[in-house]
Amino acid sequence: MILSDRDIKKAIAEGRITIDPMFPDAIQPASVDLHLGAEFLVFTTQKFVCIDPKEPIDDMMEHVRIDETRQFVLHPGEFALGMMYEKTGVADDMVGRLEGKSSLGRIGLLIHATAGYLDPGNDLNMTLELHNVSPLPIKLYYKMPIAQMSYMPLSSPAERAYGKAELGSKYYGATQPQASQYWKNFARNNGWMHFEK
Repeated sequence: MILSDRDIKKAIAEGRITIDPMFPDAIQPASVDLHLGAEFLVFTTQKFVCIDPKEPIDDMMEHVRIDETRQFVLHPGEFALGMMYEKTGVADDMVGRLEGKSSLGRIGLLIHATAGYLDPGNDLNMTLELHNVSPLPIKLYYKMPIAQMSYMPLSSPAERAYGKAELGSKYYGATQPQASQYWKNFARNNGWMHFEK
């Protein structure tokens, strides 16, 4: 069941959904509009020949910052990590689903590759996995509406909410875009795969 605007407002009032700051008119009939933050990570392809999921990739990415006077240009076929302007979270009995805006999809902008999920108990500035599938560059503006979040209650509160120490949650409470930490799945078990979020 997806929460309606009425129930989103109720969950915010109860503290089960947090959005900071809340833009005026952000609440839609069954979602909340979220906006583009200032921070990006982009791959520097000149020095590397491939991405190895078993190795850290932080040094493969370059930090870019925009503001009211400087936009981010995403060229055709390019991929970048962005950041949501708002910090948003859900209680341990709720999940959030991040989706793109229809008008931006119609110009070829994808806002996440696969990770459009806000886990129970997490509270962060969500990372955007931006990809331009159009034949032309797309300008992205600081604080432009970039995505929408819908919310669903769980059948019961999660036994282990995201961020609990035993889960090894890699992106809990993030306030900056982070390069993939997938390599930690290998490192924790001396080369053997151990999957965690």
